[in-house]
Amino acid sequence: MSGPLGIVMLCHTALHRAEQVARFWLEAGCPVVIHLDRAVSDADMRAMRAALGAHPLVRFSPRHRCAWGSWQLVAATQDAAELLLRDFPQIGHVLLISGACLPLRPAAELQAHLAAHPQTDFIESVAIEHANWITGGLSEERFTLYFPFNWHKHRWAFDSFVELQRKLGMRREIPRPLRPHMGSQWWCLTRETLSAILKDPKRKRYERYFRQNWIPDESYFQTLARLHAHQIDSRSLTLVKFDRNGRPNLFYDDHLQLLRRSDCFLARKIWPEAGRLYDFFLSDELVKQPRLPAEPSKIDRYFELAEHQRREGRAGLYMQSRFPSHDSGAAKTAGPYSVFCGFDHLFQNFEHWVGQVTGTRAHGHLFGRERVQFHGGARVWHGAISDAAAIRDYNPRMFLTNLLWATRGERQCFAYGPEDAMDHEVNWFMATDANAEIHVIRGAWMLPIWRRGEVSDAVVAEVARLHKREQDWLEVLESRWVLAKCKVWTVAEIRAAPDACLAEAVRDSATPAALAAHGLAPLQGLDGLQEFLTALRNRGLSPQFFKDFNT
Repeated sequence: MSGPLGIVMLCHTALHRAEQVARFWLEAGCPVVIHLDRAVSDADMRAMRAALGAHPLVRFSPRHRCAWGSWQLVAATQDAAELLLRDFPQIGHVLLISGACLPLRPAAELQAHLAAHPQTDFIESVAIEHANWITGGLSEERFTLYFPFNWHKHRWAFDSFVELQRKLGMRREIPRPLRPHMGSQWWCLTRETLSAILKDPKRKRYERYFRQNWIPDESYFQTLARLHAHQIDSRSLTLVKFDRNGRPNLFYDDHLQLLRRSDCFLARKIWPEAGRLYDFFLSDELVKQPRLPAEPSKIDRYFELAEHQRREGRAGLYMQSRFPSHDSGAAKTAGPYSVFCGFDHLFQNFEHWVGQVTGTRAHGHLFGRERVQFHGGARVWHGAISDAAAIRDYNPRMFLTNLLWATRGERQCFAYGPEDAMDHEVNWFMATDANAEIHVIRGAWMLPIWRRGEVSDAVVAEVARLHKREQDWLEVLESRWVLAKCKVWTVAEIRAAPDACLAEAVRDSATPAALAAHGLAPLQGLDGLQEFLTALRNRGLSPQFFKDFNT
């Protein structure tokens, strides 16, 4: 039968929370040895000692200054463990925790679990060649190079010395019979195994070696446990989740229900202000509430999704802390939208018709030169987006993404063409956005010019300019980088089969029932267009300008 559980607690901040957790273990009859970082002020140390009082089961170990990943973390753990084993010979297991760890189950459950496994050491101990979670670019080299410089304080010296050792082919010998293993710093070892590690006749030799390693607190006990343990369960009893940079994620009050579904006995790292978590897990409320089934895979998925959103952001959301990279695989915008180029020039009342058959509030030319043509002539749209062209043109791409974010859940449809304030960056943005559907009637931009009934040098110059803008737009749409769903027709093709082309343009956004109810928009009359084109050609324009109108 295993003896009582002993606790080694490493503390450096939020001592009022550490004191609460220590009291939790003391009330359960578990001896607690507390290590306070030397950076903790004497006043704070005295306050914590006073808060815990002269409890017979509490001790304070010699203090070390424990920088991140330093040997002093191991030394502090050794001193505290030796004090615990010396003053409390009856304990059967030793649990290493930090001041930011929080019990997730009653202490009696953990004690019963350890009593059922009296010879088992619970320590994540993975051979270095299989430790695929390592972040920082150093794996086996952690054990074969020298690391005299602090990675946080002297990054340049650290990196330069590592590179120098690589060039010189330096390689430290790993003391026999050690085989490097790595894992979580937070473990629960049997008294027998921990005593064997601390009393190992080669301890001084091993310590000299590990002092030169990088992040020895994740490898010293994990490696030596393989020499002395009878049976290892290679997992930590403490839930710790890391981000992509190797830093532990914080748990907040809104993680309460998630933590209740953990299969671990503790969690780290808890935000000191998460009062709801401390109140629940350190009180009788934990025992009174019905036990939720453990779902560790759900917790894994939760943090995987959170990490993905932290890295990629939410589709279509642009903000200072979530600006997606250009090569991100996430969608650029918040939802699907349709762009119609030239349809309003060929079909009667097209804006109203497309709104009816798609069930959306279709806009006019969002990039119109004079103003933004919101649906219904609105001056301000959702998200307090103004119809002022000057505001839109300050950053037209963000104008579009803001509009789509503010109206997510509702498909947006709008007109676009070379006669607009067409922006090259916006062209590429839409063309490489998988949410975009772009339908173009090539050459239709010329119809409003024809309807003005004027042929002059100014008109010829305008036609030539807009034709060039359209060619640039079509060149973008023909790029191999295009992700949008694109379809390009000529005016001649539309005139030949207007109903078929129109039905295809709205196939993915309009239901058959809506099309049956509202029919198809009729084609506008084009009588006299050929004479206008002839007049332009006779003014000196190349016949190439008019190929889109030839049947």
